[in-house]
Amino acid sequence: MPPLTRRNARDDARARARTTVTAALVAAAALTAAGCSGADRPATGAAPADAASLKLTPTTPAARGPVDRVDWLLEDEPDSLDLDTQGSSAGRVVLTNVCERLYRLQPDMTVKPLLAEQAANPDDKTLVLTLRDGVTFHDGSPLTADDVLWSLKRHADPDMEQSDEFGNVASMTKTGAAEITIRFKTPDALFTKALAGDAGIVWNKEQVEKAGRDFGTPGHPDACSGPYELAGWKSGDSLTLRAYDGYWGERPLTEEVVFRWASDSALVNALKTGAADGAYAESPDTAAALRDVKGLSQYYGPSTATLDLIPTDRGGLTDPRLRRALSLSLDRAGIADSGYGGLVQPWATPVGSGSWGYEQQTFAAAQKELDALAPASPDAEDLAEAKKLVEEAGAPTDPVVIGTDSTQGRTVAANAVRAALQRIGVEARIKTVPTAQFEEFYSDPQARADIDVLVGDWYISKSDPMGFYDNGLSDSSNNWVGFEDAAYDRKVHQALSTLDDTARAALAVEVQRRFTEAAVWIPVAQVPTVLVLNDELTGAPASQAYLYYPWAADLGAKKG
Repeated sequence: MPPLTRRNARDDARARARTTVTAALVAAAALTAAGCSGADRPATGAAPADAASLKLTPTTPAARGPVDRVDWLLEDEPDSLDLDTQGSSAGRVVLTNVCERLYRLQPDMTVKPLLAEQAANPDDKTLVLTLRDGVTFHDGSPLTADDVLWSLKRHADPDMEQSDEFGNVASMTKTGAAEITIRFKTPDALFTKALAGDAGIVWNKEQVEKAGRDFGTPGHPDACSGPYELAGWKSGDSLTLRAYDGYWGERPLTEEVVFRWASDSALVNALKTGAADGAYAESPDTAAALRDVKGLSQYYGPSTATLDLIPTDRGGLTDPRLRRALSLSLDRAGIADSGYGGLVQPWATPVGSGSWGYEQQTFAAAQKELDALAPASPDAEDLAEAKKLVEEAGAPTDPVVIGTDSTQGRTVAANAVRAALQRIGVEARIKTVPTAQFEEFYSDPQARADIDVLVGDWYISKSDPMGFYDNGLSDSSNNWVGFEDAAYDRKVHQALSTLDDTARAALAVEVQRRFTEAAVWIPVAQVPTVLVLNDELTGAPASQAYLYYPWAADLGAKKG
């Protein structure tokens, strides 16, 4: 999904799946001439003339009145509502309104304690969580430290989706009636951010064990404590959430949310006709077909997602001077405007601004400083420097092979890469594969054995840039080009072990600079989250936080 983080191959595949469809969505939107709205403009406003005019906001305007029912669309029916065993985005979009986590990812991508009302670090390898009092599960039973500890151990089971988040955990124990103590092998700066994700969900132990292997399937209760409870799930038809009367926090303005699932024209028609009130758009057809529909708004929010060029160790771009030359000569603004209709932004780092969950000014300043290494539109000086780097390194004897599929955005990007290389004296050609086969480039080294660079995309699930930069470690499976830098490795590990935000941000900026200067990956653009919403509704977050935050609880009527 959804950031935010360190990921293993399983998580990366899941993450890429989301950004792939998100990128495709904005690519399809670029093919229409209709207007769109940012979060601060009405739906009838003009589309951004170029990427520079695109503004991202984390929220929509606050709701003012109650709503009896909202009909929401998913592209797929959830396989399960047990995110430990089936971590699909469809299940997450539903369950984030039902289940609560020890920490919460906020719409502005900051992280705060939630069910863990207080947190303390008596030393840098110990985290003590004091649990919130007065919380009940949807069956009325109290949430206890035993439930929390059991949930954490379930998440940590090697067979579960979030087990990799617990690799640095030495022990987890109940140390008081409302206290859990977690000890780490080494200091872990990102663990609390994991607790704002699926690794921090607190289950009702009794209900989960009662349901056994059927937990999370139709006919079984949800076993959670959030603002909504599962009111019904008719397999193949709909899934209904209802506001929980015993909720410890503020009651949602929307009383009932009914989810249905459809794709392509059926989904578009449901939104056009008012049969559905909104969706976090993942389909390429959705935004394209709805850009000019009266009564609907489209909102764009920050995410961690980016479009990137990912070089391999095949030969053509193994020399960092050639990679830097490509970065200097690439027309990012042209890709953003021609390939994505101005709905992505030229970007100098491989992780989006949604990752700036702390020290935002520090990261924004560092991003700006790197623009010279990854210009939005190369000028004569950039091209001269790129040609000089090619001359120093020597142009490859064989054409650089660019891997892509035939989707609009990637096709434009691949052609822009070829044009950039040709401008600086490097021959290039494009290898296009079917979209269904494209994901194999990420997971199978053999599939990318005959390409030099992939037109790819990425996102992370935690709002911390350090959640990305372990991809540049010497031993990372995602370091395809074979980048090796002992100083870089040391800095990454140091940052991941630095609990102080200010100190970690300084280390992250240094790591980011080293990664960018070596062009381990070549960033192209950041990709927003897209929310399509009935004009009478507002309040839901527009940022990537919707995957982990109870977005429906903020949804309501524009008018009181």
